[in-house]
Amino acid sequence: MNLFSDIRALVIDALAQMERQGDLPAGLDTANVTVEPPRDPAHGDMATNAAMVLAKPAGKKPRDIAEALAARLATDPRITSAEVAGPGFLNLRLASDEWRAVIRAALAQGADYGRSDMGAGVRVNVEFVSANPTGPMHVGHTRGAVFGDALAALLDFSGHDVTREYYINDGGAQVDVLARSAYERYREANGLEPAIREGLYPGDYLIPVGEALKAKYGDSLIDRPESEWLAEVREFATQAMMEMIRDDLALLNVRMNVFSSEKALYGTGRIEAAIDRLRQAGLIYEGVLEPPKGKTPEDWEPRQQTLFRSTAHGDDVDRPVKKSDGSWTYFAPDIAYHWDKIDRGFDQLIDVFGADHGGYVKRMQAAVKALSDGRVPLDVKLIQLVKLFKNGEPFKMSKRAGTFVTLRDVVEQAGADVTRFHMLTRKNDAALDFDFARVLEQSKDNPVWYVQYASARVNSVLKKAAEGGVDVSDAALAQADLSRLDHPAELALAARVAEWPRTVEIAARAHEPHRIAFFLYDIASDLHSLWNRGNEETGLRFVQDGDPATTAAKIALVRAVGVVISAGLGILGVTPAKEMR
Repeated sequence: MNLFSDIRALVIDALAQMERQGDLPAGLDTANVTVEPPRDPAHGDMATNAAMVLAKPAGKKPRDIAEALAARLATDPRITSAEVAGPGFLNLRLASDEWRAVIRAALAQGADYGRSDMGAGVRVNVEFVSANPTGPMHVGHTRGAVFGDALAALLDFSGHDVTREYYINDGGAQVDVLARSAYERYREANGLEPAIREGLYPGDYLIPVGEALKAKYGDSLIDRPESEWLAEVREFATQAMMEMIRDDLALLNVRMNVFSSEKALYGTGRIEAAIDRLRQAGLIYEGVLEPPKGKTPEDWEPRQQTLFRSTAHGDDVDRPVKKSDGSWTYFAPDIAYHWDKIDRGFDQLIDVFGADHGGYVKRMQAAVKALSDGRVPLDVKLIQLVKLFKNGEPFKMSKRAGTFVTLRDVVEQAGADVTRFHMLTRKNDAALDFDFARVLEQSKDNPVWYVQYASARVNSVLKKAAEGGVDVSDAALAQADLSRLDHPAELALAARVAEWPRTVEIAARAHEPHRIAFFLYDIASDLHSLWNRGNEETGLRFVQDGDPATTAAKIALVRAVGVVISAGLGILGVTPAKEMR
């Protein structure tokens, strides 16, 4: 059940009647007509922009359309009033039974309340994390991992067919550096002094890799030239790093459906095939690029390169796909990889990148647009930095990685649930502060604790009611006499429950899972507020001694809130709290 969709359908039907009777011209486009909560709750329960949207194409004044629409809507039993405001906005008030019906729907649908078929089975590939396999995941990867996983869950909840994918960047020079770094730890395992020179990875995490290499090869690689051991050590070390990354992801309860390898694209003709496809479209040519901005002529050496005409699809400049020495640029295998995703039949692609990849967005979108003939959209979500604090001061940990704070460090300090929720308390493109003291404190200012406290409070109320003899099963509560819920504060909480399906759809369309975290805080705040009012107004207490029928109605409302909180936390990948400790 989506009450906002139901009322929008009522508005659209009323507009159609106005067209049939000649009050509006036929064939008006109503796609942009919305029904949503008004900015000021005092104005009503819902508001529609129908008159404002249709005035110009209809050739009428917005207020005239709004007044005619209001007259029609007011005849529907679901609407108690329809009032025109300002130049033509229309504010609606709903019958109380509409909010009570939402409670029954939440109880009847349970974990499926808020799910929709909006996605219509559209196949979506969400590629996220994709950290270089050169070490453990750091705190920046943590935020990207949580965001990508929550976005995938959100899209799944809204009816999409979602694949979570990790692209292993194992084809570049960085894996050769990894191999050389691991080899030094291998030498160390054989009793030699490691030469961790500048440019190698210094972290202690490679010590076990060196020991594992010794267990496999003994001292047979010592004194052999690099050309004889590099490829084998690179493969060994890369696999070890991917095992570490999988373990790190598991700490956050993130599990990928697919791992794709960049290295697997080389030597198979797949890169060549992708570039040839662009060539056939007239988008590959030999040319010389202009100097980059900020370069002086002395710094710039013009070179003939193979270029992708990405400006034909919205990029600022054309991009090299092959260097003057004939080797591929890093962009070329990425083109091939995205073509592979298109070829696998995905209808939408989402890439979750770090903030330092901002300059990469337009070229990748241009490539996908060209390869799919504009059929497959690519949305790139940039993840801004995370700053670590403790008690308001910058916080430094022991850096097992050598140069950065790891995901494991963060999760061991804060826990997976707290880490996941807090990483979603800001929009992905806004910087995020992670204060270890604040995310663990028990206060309203800590959204993680506040929402979990609401979850625990729901369970506590259900337990108390059950001890008083009330049947708190969803089936029984759905049959409660909900007319006993007549206080404005109770109906306002039911109205918040009604917003859940709409919130899911908005968040899914915008690819913004942080909206779920925000909503959970709001509904938790409403529940706590109603609880606190019950301390002074006995009629608002959830358990009414000696009145099991009224108690059942109030418990039905509380349970509906619990359904929503549980579903929302499920999307965020957080386990709902049953009690607070």
